[in-house]
Amino acid sequence: MKKAISDEQFLQNLLEQAHEGDIIDLPEGTFRIKCKISTSHLTIRGAGMNKTRIIWDDYANKIAEDGKEFNTFRTWTVAVVSDHVTMEDLCIVNDAGNPEIKGQEVALTVYGDDFHMNRCRLISTQDTLFLGPLPDDLIERYDSFLTDDLRQDKYCRQYFKDCLIEGTVDFIFGCGETLFENCEIRSVFDARDVGYAAAPAHPLRQTEGFRFRNCQFTCEDCVTPGSIYLARPWRDYGLCVFENCTYGPHISPLGFDKWNDTERDKTARFYETPEVIGRVPWTKKL
Repeated sequence: MKKAISDEQFLQNLLEQAHEGDIIDLPEGTFRIKCKISTSHLTIRGAGMNKTRIIWDDYANKIAEDGKEFNTFRTWTVAVVSDHVTMEDLCIVNDAGNPEIKGQEVALTVYGDDFHMNRCRLISTQDTLFLGPLPDDLIERYDSFLTDDLRQDKYCRQYFKDCLIEGTVDFIFGCGETLFENCEIRSVFDARDVGYAAAPAHPLRQTEGFRFRNCQFTCEDCVTPGSIYLARPWRDYGLCVFENCTYGPHISPLGFDKWNDTERDKTARFYETPEVIGRVPWTKKL
């Protein structure tokens, strides 16, 4: 059943009243709204990745109505907390800006299994895309802080195809088992003049993590060549695979960073094929 949308409030009502199997068609335009998708087997389609835009502007240091800071995990513009959801041909934006002052700014949060995103664009700065579940320690730490649907301990598989994802620092992060295929991963200028595309936190029990297949790593307005790293482990055993990807001159020849003064280089599971000369010695062979 197809349903057309005309304004933000109608979109919010439609999402709240959606039933399994519904297809929601969004017209061209901008919807300034923070929304949560909790219906399973739902399809949301826009008019194009640069034509249908859902935008909000929460950020980590902002004070919420409960008197507490939003923290990273409440800043999302769109949160998907149900399984079997598909999103196509739209753009999700967090336009808070100035992450050096405001902190993390999530555009899309996904806690669902069997999530599909096709021909979409995600725009923010630090922490653009969070792929659930949370690391084990944060599920426990955020009890009574995050609502239960935002700290689910569940199996989450996600698939992104022909998408454009852009940000500055750790802008693809989490513990999801996620395939990115034929996507553009775009780093944008950051005043700190250093950036990281992915920040995986998969526990050792997970044998699949983030897999980037045939993706292009590009940069917009980056100043210093070699200042962006492909990934750094947010937790021990973080898992990333880079398969037949292409890299712009903004990517560091080292490829990967161990995360500040940690020893996560001893546990990180970072793989790359074909092999690239000059990568850190703890890069693993696929």
